[in-house]
Amino acid sequence: MSSVYAVILAGGSGSRLWPLSRQNLPKQFLALDGDATMLQTTIDRLSPVIAVGNVLIVTQESHAKGEAYHSLLAYQSLFEPVGRNTAPAIALAAARLMTDGSDPIMVVLPADHVIQDAVEFRACLQRAIAVAESGKLVTFGIKPTRPDTGFGYIKTKPDSSILNPESCILDVERFTEKPDHATAEQFLAEGGYFWNSGMFVWRASVILAEIELHLPDVYRVVQAILAESAIAGTFQQAVEMHFAAMPSISIDYGVLEKSARVSLIPCDFGWNDVGSWHAVHEISAKDADGNVLQGNVIAIGCKNSLIRAEKRLVAAIGIEDLCVIETTDAILISRSDQTQRVREVVDVLQERGATEHVCHIKVNRPWGSYTVLEEDPEGFKLKRIEVAPGARLSLQSHAHRSEHWVVVSGTATVTNGEEIMTVQKNQSTYIPIGTKHRLENRGNVPLHIVEIQVGEYLGEDDIQRFDDNYGRQKQD
Repeated sequence: MSSVYAVILAGGSGSRLWPLSRQNLPKQFLALDGDATMLQTTIDRLSPVIAVGNVLIVTQESHAKGEAYHSLLAYQSLFEPVGRNTAPAIALAAARLMTDGSDPIMVVLPADHVIQDAVEFRACLQRAIAVAESGKLVTFGIKPTRPDTGFGYIKTKPDSSILNPESCILDVERFTEKPDHATAEQFLAEGGYFWNSGMFVWRASVILAEIELHLPDVYRVVQAILAESAIAGTFQQAVEMHFAAMPSISIDYGVLEKSARVSLIPCDFGWNDVGSWHAVHEISAKDADGNVLQGNVIAIGCKNSLIRAEKRLVAAIGIEDLCVIETTDAILISRSDQTQRVREVVDVLQERGATEHVCHIKVNRPWGSYTVLEEDPEGFKLKRIEVAPGARLSLQSHAHRSEHWVVVSGTATVTNGEEIMTVQKNQSTYIPIGTKHRLENRGNVPLHIVEIQVGEYLGEDDIQRFDDNYGRQKQD
């Protein structure tokens, strides 16, 4: 059997589970239930079929060098400079996996799906890998339980030849985009339809050949990347040079709907793409009244509701069929059957030029985190900064603001112009506008400081870096 790699697609903008999910930290990097992120859970359920060393994550560069830095640190990764949908991401991964002369089986998985029966998932996965060895493009079809309009559908051929009777591998007739309710009801009544899970298994060379045939514009950019990486630099550097030329298109629309190689494995392993807060309620453990209560919540006389508190106490009385999601800077209240409309809220925030859809008040960074405590557009911002043991910020300067640092706990090593100093608890230092500076924690415990910014412009993009441990170019 060929070597098998998992390619985890971990891009995404984070709009469907707002306000918990944000553009800079979408749901795949969050823990919706328990401590493990959705990405980590996706990787964990692959074992022992696929080794951790054979996991390749494709994600946006902004995630990899920003809030998701630590989630990705242990794995091989490819960074997309810009989002271009699934076909370019998959083409890129296939080309990358073949650069050493091998031709592995690729298991392509979204990073943010829930699968409740991991044992059955792995059984389906092993069947799909065996079929992919023969040159087929295999997709996992989910047996529909209701006429859902939120999923695409796959129709198998009425007289589908069973390629492997024991494994029940079906021929695919066509793909259908998300239907209206009446059409979805018709699909279920007719039979032979499956939900499109967005999970695929195929040989790297086979999917590249199909991309060359059906998406020549994507294939040409892949070849330019391979040629560039062979001449100079790394594969990732070549991606940064050429990837923006990729067209934006999904693998379903661009290849699978046109290919004659597609087969389907019917699957029933408790799958959910968690595309709304209503879906989160569906998959979560409930109390006797059908409520899902997460965080510091008091619910009196409530039924069939999801109430999640991230920061503050949330008390609810007599509500029914609602989703209430609290974060530090935003609260969502929605009827359960209306949570698909959360994207409309995000659209309004974008139109306003707001930031509540982009990032949280607390922002994770490779070196630790910062929390905005107060901000006045007239000229000051107050932050709490935590620097992990052994970590340091970039050597940088600001053109429009000065900074005052007060150490609350731990010991700071501060570069301030030409001077390097130690600042202890209850001591402070001042960084003038335009001065090169750096904050380090050389100790064994977290460093906490309070930062006061004063200036005419306090945006996070007012930064010039001179040296950085994490390969970032602009924002800290």
